Amino acid sequence: MKKILLILLVAFILIQFFQIDKNNPAPTPQLDFLKIKDTPESTANLIRNGCYDCHSNESKYPWYANLQPVGWFLKDHIEEGRKELNFSTFATNPAKRQAHKLSEVQEMIENGKMPLDSYVLGHPEAKFSAAQKQEIIQYFKLIEADIRRSHNLPPDAKKK
Repeated sequence: MKKILLILLVAFILIQFFQIDKNNPAPTPQLDFLKIKDTPESTANLIRNGCYDCHSNESKYPWYANLQPVGWFLKDHIEEGRKELNFSTFATNPAKRQAHKLSEVQEMIENGKMPLDSYVLGHPEAKFSAAQKQEIIQYFKLIEADIRRSHNLPPDAKKK
């Protein structure tokens, strides 16, 4: 038993030498969702608190990202989140994708799937009240409708 614990301790120490890259891509304000949509400050703060760590190039890594394998998990999660929706590069997406992503975000927030419970555990500012959820959802609905209208896109087929 002591050998197994010693091996695990040595392995844990060794993996600490393989740290993640915590550098974010340089910000480009002219592509950022909150900037291009001139989001009201209160709504922008909610979106930053609940979405931007995983869905933008403005990730803030907590202290425990320095502990492996936790850091590896966080880095992978952030990369996946950015791949799915990156608010920092929102303007680079075609209008159809922008509208669709905003529709998906509304649904995820309504269904309690976002922000993730595991994220909210370490970030209490991301735990939204019912009123805050509605504020964000209504804002995304407004922006989605504006995108669809200005680009002559049909309503989202998933919505009733």
